[in-house]
Amino acid sequence: MLFSSITFLIYFLPCMVLVYFLAPGWMKNTVLLLGSLIFYGWGEPKYLPVMAAVILAGYLSARLIGTCQNKRQSKILLSAAVLLEIFPLIYCKYADFFIQNLNVLTGQKIPLLSIAMPLGISFYTFQVISYTVDVYRGDVPAQKNLLTFAAYVAMFPQLVAGPIVRYSDIRSQLENRTHSVEKCAYGIRRFVTGLSKKILIANVLGELIGQFQASEEKSVLFFWMYAVAFMLQIYFDFSGYSDMAVGLGVVFGFDFPENFRYPYCSASITEFWRRWHISLGAWFRDYLYIPLGGSHVKPVRWIFNIFLVWMATGFWHGAAWNFILWGLMYAVLLLIEKAWLLPYLKKHKIVGHLYVLFFVLIGFVLFDASSVADFWDCIVSMFGGGQIKPVTTESLYYLKSYAGIILTAVIGATPLPVRLYGRLQKKKGLKQTLDIAEILLLVMLLLLCVAFLVDGSFNPFLYFRF
Repeated sequence: MLFSSITFLIYFLPCMVLVYFLAPGWMKNTVLLLGSLIFYGWGEPKYLPVMAAVILAGYLSARLIGTCQNKRQSKILLSAAVLLEIFPLIYCKYADFFIQNLNVLTGQKIPLLSIAMPLGISFYTFQVISYTVDVYRGDVPAQKNLLTFAAYVAMFPQLVAGPIVRYSDIRSQLENRTHSVEKCAYGIRRFVTGLSKKILIANVLGELIGQFQASEEKSVLFFWMYAVAFMLQIYFDFSGYSDMAVGLGVVFGFDFPENFRYPYCSASITEFWRRWHISLGAWFRDYLYIPLGGSHVKPVRWIFNIFLVWMATGFWHGAAWNFILWGLMYAVLLLIEKAWLLPYLKKHKIVGHLYVLFFVLIGFVLFDASSVADFWDCIVSMFGGGQIKPVTTESLYYLKSYAGIILTAVIGATPLPVRLYGRLQKKKGLKQTLDIAEILLLVMLLLLCVAFLVDGSFNPFLYFRF
């Protein structure tokens, strides 16, 4: 089930909210768990046992680790638990990748398994692993109530595309959380904002990308339009989902971590990754980079750590070489920045912004490519190679047609609208008027999104692939 679907908006969410708030406090986690299982199993019930197995593995292993007094035995239990918890992810997501590459290296013809990847497995697996490690470290006690732990992992607002919510972040809220009209109002505002980003911006940019892919007269201009459109689409698609997840979390009494903070305003790649997919970056930092020694090691080992972490980051996004190269590209850029470039970028922020936008754009072309060869062909075409025309009538037509939405997306990817609204609210006599206008705008946006969904086609979130 999609947040951006009629089934979710008209049927599931109102029923879920009604039952949840009618339920007594001691039943709310159970209601949340049952609703989440319905949400997850709506389209693909066959993958419920996979999620249940990961949940059970995390619950039992943490209980064992929590009661173990011997440090060496705890470490053995932790290693076994992580292997057990990550096995479904490796098997479902990466088995065919390893078979394909083994066939290339050895000349064998081992048949592919062709396993469909369970929705959200990359996200809920990382949540369970972080919980198990935190119990081992003594940061949190093992959760004794299986239903409470299952509700944490399966919680539908963040289940299929994050943010990656750590158990330690919401441990107290799982046991005791507060609800209020103000929190619900804020949650609804965040949800409608995220839904609008997905339906009214990301999906429309996706139409432009579809026109580019179907075109037989691609020009240099059209290649750049595609690259910019995809760069904006993936931001509004994923940040829109994160807004919806955070908003729904607030409605049900949870404070999920922010996942995006205007990343395209960054003046360095280091800053970009502090603003983009924040929960994933923090996960790799705390559960891979720091355990490897982080930067408190010899230079050669530190460089190895950087490359390993970013190769893993790329590989997490997809079982293909273009994702690995995408991660390694960022490893190289981050090393260059840390070695000598960062002080220069801090002094010359305009240069830094342009540098970030250029490499992030190139990175997303690689990210979206079907293969490394496809990426190279695209880059060559963007810079005038391949004997393609600089401009065609078709590319000019689509530029005129989509210029408005591209400009809207560019402005919306900056904090300018929020800052302008904040300044207007501080002016005397405007706050009440703006509050009413905001409510009317949110209602209008919601109705517009529903109209688009009724009239439009199926558009899953891009990060559902990961």
